[in-house]
Amino acid sequence: MRVLDLMSTPVITAVPTLSLLDAAHLMRSHGIRRLPIVAGDTLAGIVTDRDLREAMPSRVSSLSPWEATTRLAAVTVADVMRRSVLTTTPDADARDAAHTMLLHRVGALPVIDAAGRVVGVVTVSDVLRDYAATSPAAALAAAPDGAR
Repeated sequence: MRVLDLMSTPVITAVPTLSLLDAAHLMRSHGIRRLPIVAGDTLAGIVTDRDLREAMPSRVSSLSPWEATTRLAAVTVADVMRRSVLTTTPDADARDAAHTMLLHRVGALPVIDAAGRVVGVVTVSDVLRDYAATSPAAALAAAPDGAR
C-alpha cells in the first residue's frame, strides 16, 4: 500500500507570518494537531498542538490577560515551528512511512510531491485506521451472521 492511499487531503497549511493565536484557532476549527508551514509552495516547517501549548503563557503567569494577549499576538508560527521536518512522498510504501514515524517518534509526516509541494499529511491514526479495517477481527465483525 502506498502513502497516497492513506494520506489526508486536502492539507491545511499556514504561512510563517501567521500568529500563534490564529494558528491555534485554525487547528481547532479543522480538528487537526499538526500544521505544515509553507513559504510559497515549499515546506518551511511544521507546528504541532504541543508547540502551541508550550509557547502559550502559563495560567499562573503574572501577566494580565491583556498583556498576555498582546505579547502572544506578536509571536508567529515561524518563531516556534520545527524547521527540520521528516517527510514522505505519495508513492512511498505506507509501511516505510509508518516505520519512520515509529523510529523518530513523530505522529505525522507531510507528504511532498515531486515539485516539492505539500499534497497531504499521513498520520499514525491514518495507518491505524487502515490496519484496523484490514485486520481479521474487522473482517469477522463485518461479515454477515451466517458467514462466521
